[in-house]
Amino acid sequence: MRAATQHSLGGPEVLEVVDLPRPQPQTNEVLVRVRAAGLNPTDWKHRAAGRFLGQPPFVLGWDVSGVVEAVGVGVARFAVGDEVFGMLSYPYGHGSHAEYVAAPARVFAKKPAGLDHVEAAALPLVSLTAWQMLIEYAQLTPGQRVLVHAAAGGVGHVAVQIAKAHGAHVIGTASGKKHDLLRRLGADETIDYRTEDFTETATDIDVVLDTLGGDTAMRSLRTLAPGGIAVSTVPVGPDDFTTEATRLGVRALRMLVDSSHADLTAIAGLVDAGQLRPEIAATFPLEDIAAAHRLGETGRTTGKIVVTMS
Repeated sequence: MRAATQHSLGGPEVLEVVDLPRPQPQTNEVLVRVRAAGLNPTDWKHRAAGRFLGQPPFVLGWDVSGVVEAVGVGVARFAVGDEVFGMLSYPYGHGSHAEYVAAPARVFAKKPAGLDHVEAAALPLVSLTAWQMLIEYAQLTPGQRVLVHAAAGGVGHVAVQIAKAHGAHVIGTASGKKHDLLRRLGADETIDYRTEDFTETATDIDVVLDTLGGDTAMRSLRTLAPGGIAVSTVPVGPDDFTTEATRLGVRALRMLVDSSHADLTAIAGLVDAGQLRPEIAATFPLEDIAAAHRLGETGRTTGKIVVTMS
């Protein structure tokens, strides 16, 4: 199979598309022929610095949409020919930037019929992250006020839709040129982070979704109503985030996304109900994956970048 790999850490130029052995599904695994695979900030961060994976060689990629090619012993959930989408176990189950991937059946769900493979590949990591932030950790209830930072980005634009589907009042931060998109996605209020101080505009917030960390995470605590919660996808950082939250009478936690068949199935239900759809910033064939990384690293895209397989 063709796969995008690297033998050293560095810029996009370290990526190369080579022939590798096709994996075989083990017990409780399925082999998926990949039709499309999402690209996320974690991909270029691992490419450049290794992060959780250490030194290469490795094949990156966690998002996948494709067709079940074979099933291992014990798999009852899927059959050959099923269209599935999912997120490989994060962080050590990487490898979707290839023509085939073998992974535990539990990390996949049936692909929503209303999405093509490009759209389905854009969803898993960001939708699972947003779902777990809002539903599992914040325990969102109808009528609550939700502040979504980077609301036009990968996690953000999905979080806006999930929050609205659960009856929240959603405030999103983004540059002014992206506010029309946020309103189309369902945001009730928009804040231009370049010209406005969100701590003055967003008040009495019940839930903050932070994907930026640093000063943004700390300042967000001041927007929370008593008992509110800020959930950050930045898994490490100073203890000030939680200690300051305690001082203010609010909550703060850091999280990493988990693979979940149940969560993916619930997310697919929102898609089927017309309440969730990904925005596609660009698509690239596997052979141009270095260009996809370069675009992603600009930080100027809206929605998701997707890599396609021939």
